[in-house]
Amino acid sequence: MLQDFFDAESEPVVSFEAFYGPKKDLVKKCLVIFSKVIYDHMLQEFACTKVQEIGACNGGIPVWVFEHKGENIAFYLTPIGSAIAGGTVAEVNHITGADRFVMFGSCGSLDGQKTAGKFIIPTEAYRGEGLSYYYAKAQDYITVRNSDKLAAIFTELGIPFVQGRIWTTDSMLRETVNLVNRRKAEGCIGVEMEVAGVQAVCDFYGFELYDFLASGDVLAEGDYDTGGLSDANHNPDKLQIALKITERI
Repeated sequence: MLQDFFDAESEPVVSFEAFYGPKKDLVKKCLVIFSKVIYDHMLQEFACTKVQEIGACNGGIPVWVFEHKGENIAFYLTPIGSAIAGGTVAEVNHITGADRFVMFGSCGSLDGQKTAGKFIIPTEAYRGEGLSYYYAKAQDYITVRNSDKLAAIFTELGIPFVQGRIWTTDSMLRETVNLVNRRKAEGCIGVEMEVAGVQAVCDFYGFELYDFLASGDVLAEGDYDTGGLSDANHNPDKLQIALKITERI
């Protein structure tokens, strides 16, 4: 059944032009933000201009532009979950022209020894969601193409990191013991909800994705630890790293 999802032979029925008009060319780079705390910090600390709003019946997503070291960069607060996060990336490209996306959020650790005190730079993402199958042929993992480029930037900046496979899932509440152990056996060191889908969208349209993660909770049978969640979600160090990445891509 999954083999039937991907169709690269015919045109989509729905077009961005129907909602937003002709494609814009305002910026080249965009920050994809998951933390409302970091998002609010940016609105307070930078001179931000709202350039468009992605509309929906349950509320819009404002897209902003700010200047960093002489370059205009877009940013927005993304919804959580692969389907809507990936679709939003495509819409933001249409309304701003951005084709280089720096995405940073949190994840659960599947190997506390490997991830403790380090950021995670995904190399591949297990496709435990639905969106990616509409943008790429069915297979278990999708390659995170800029993993090594991002690792080189982290090395240059002297920031501790670990590279490895991650697991993208649509359902945090169905991360069962057996599934966790299966993904760990395949080499996954983290679990989150967006990367596989967003990477598939970026591959399909020719965008560049630079993703890094901070692990908060640790998924271990009989010892689920949520102590680091708030820091992983909202620590502003991720924003400073993301800005340095925009200077280098």
